[in-house]
Amino acid sequence: MKSVLTHLGDRILAIPRSGKRAIVLVVDAGLCLLSTWLAFYLRLGAFVPWTGEHLPPWLLPAGVSVLSAIPIFVKSGLYRAIIRYSGLPAMMAISRAMLLYGVVFAAVFTFYGVQGVPRTVGLIQPLLLFVLVGASRAAARVWLGSLYQNRIKQSTLPQVMIYGAGSAGRQLASAMANSQDMRVVGFLDDDDRLHGHVLNGLPIYNPEDLDELLTEVAVTDLLLALPSVSRQRRNDILAGLAHHKLTVRTLPGLSDIATGRVSLSDVRDLDIDDLLGREPVKPNGLLLNRNTHNKTVLVTGAGGSIGSELCRQILKTKPKKLLLVEMSEFALYQIDQELQVILAGAPTDQNEKLQIVPLLASVCDEVRMHEIMDTWKPNTVYHAAAYKHVPLVEHNPSEGVRNNVLGTRVCAEAAARNGVQNFVLISTDKAVRPTNIMGATKRLAEMVLQALAELNRAATAEGGRVVTARTCFSMVRFGNVLGSSGSVVPLFREQIKNGGPITLTHADITRYFMTIPEAAQLVIQAGAMGTGGDVFVLDMGQPVRIYDLATRIVELSGLTVKSEDRPSGDIEIRVTGLRPGEKLYEELLIGDNPKPTQHTRIMKAHEKFLSWPQLNEQLNALNLAVSVNDVPIIRGMLRLLVSDYQPNGEVVDWVYLAHQNEVMVDRS
Repeated sequence: MKSVLTHLGDRILAIPRSGKRAIVLVVDAGLCLLSTWLAFYLRLGAFVPWTGEHLPPWLLPAGVSVLSAIPIFVKSGLYRAIIRYSGLPAMMAISRAMLLYGVVFAAVFTFYGVQGVPRTVGLIQPLLLFVLVGASRAAARVWLGSLYQNRIKQSTLPQVMIYGAGSAGRQLASAMANSQDMRVVGFLDDDDRLHGHVLNGLPIYNPEDLDELLTEVAVTDLLLALPSVSRQRRNDILAGLAHHKLTVRTLPGLSDIATGRVSLSDVRDLDIDDLLGREPVKPNGLLLNRNTHNKTVLVTGAGGSIGSELCRQILKTKPKKLLLVEMSEFALYQIDQELQVILAGAPTDQNEKLQIVPLLASVCDEVRMHEIMDTWKPNTVYHAAAYKHVPLVEHNPSEGVRNNVLGTRVCAEAAARNGVQNFVLISTDKAVRPTNIMGATKRLAEMVLQALAELNRAATAEGGRVVTARTCFSMVRFGNVLGSSGSVVPLFREQIKNGGPITLTHADITRYFMTIPEAAQLVIQAGAMGTGGDVFVLDMGQPVRIYDLATRIVELSGLTVKSEDRPSGDIEIRVTGLRPGEKLYEELLIGDNPKPTQHTRIMKAHEKFLSWPQLNEQLNALNLAVSVNDVPIIRGMLRLLVSDYQPNGEVVDWVYLAHQNEVMVDRS
């Protein structure tokens, strides 16, 4: 009933003002007839018939009522007032009009008198008419007033269109019908059979007509309701929308909406993974479960971007125990709470068997790491703990070496001493021909595992020991992950939100990108293929030019890039210059001819390294330089150990520079 009244009210509000006045006039005339008939009933105590052989006695006074009331109402301005705004002033106007009308009507039928009409009718009927007219105005205010206010509010909301008239689009339009944030004005769909039709009261347009539509309707946002289309098709659609000043948002995938109706909260900003142009490869279930299912798994750096996603993916494989090692108390608390919530929603049998153990520890603490591994004897270790921010590590090189290199050695040796079967290092494309300390430390960490793996093979060959009793060391190298703590995407969005500018270090800088879940799944699968000393390289697709990425984010936010050619643009992209240690282009391979593996997205590289006795001796010397923060020696040793390391700037360590300044002041 409520929806019927709402629909009828919307229809009435859509009528031109002259039509509305005519309707009110007709209603008032009907009220004159009704009030006269009711006055006869109240006077006589019985209903007077509406029809019969002779004209009913109430018809004459009813006609007089209409002919006198309507002109008085018109003259009093009752039809100039907007009924939906009827308030005290309107009621006062009605009262004055009814007073004048009552005098006229009573003069005719009470003081003068008409045969067949009781004189008291002349007094009762004006009172009844006053009540009915006032009630009609109040009812209109209650019924139409709120509808009109809502309509006014809706007209001021951002107007949006939905791309996709399928089931997801229909559900989204229904969910947004009463939205206080935006108003849907139509659909766009590629199916030419739907063009020109109406769906749920909303027209369906051809996307090719969008230019013309935007001149007629002030659309500000476009919602992609295409959860099942391929990423390539999504790319094509986004490319066609890029030149329009529209903010583009999207729905999640089908798997996210399969369990319930689409709601407005499901709409999100476009992530840049929507623009990567390739579909993630479905993970190999056998590889995902080989080193994790029903096993004790340890993740270092469990609170970081990659570490936390590794924990989420590992939890799905139903390990026996999941050990979370993290130096940051807050990060450890967050990931532990999140995993406990996920586990609480899992089937009871998994909930009872699986144990999540949060452990505060630094990977540089040899005693603590040995204690942890000796206590739980993990089957698999994923070593994700590392300092990864290039400029920060460049300004704090000693800590970068201590955490990334020496911490890796501590964890790897603890794993070997405690019989860990598989040890997987999370590496980076910045380890390839590094120009910064972070990349050099990650390459050196790779070399630590390669040397230990060779040591294992040598010990096996000489002593005839069983290979499976030795730790299998492997490493997985990949580029940037979207949504990580250091990702440029949230930074760009924040800068756009603040009105710009977007800051880039170089106009031609390029990077490889991959989504965090995809990277984590590939890390687990690559580790399962390790035989010892393997350097796995993930296929990251084509590198992305960051300037182009920034431009796409601006355009898909409904804005334009400000440039020399377009000085009136909304957002400026400002180039600030490369930061210390930063490279224009990243690589994934040092050598050539990587070998394929059983996974289409994972390759195996062959990289040179030092033997363990040589490397370990050099690491001990490096540790001494780190302990006294001798940065020139640290950089020199990194260049000696990592042959491709070519630092592209001077020492920028904060502590070292401060000491140098003190020396200069003392000398002066």
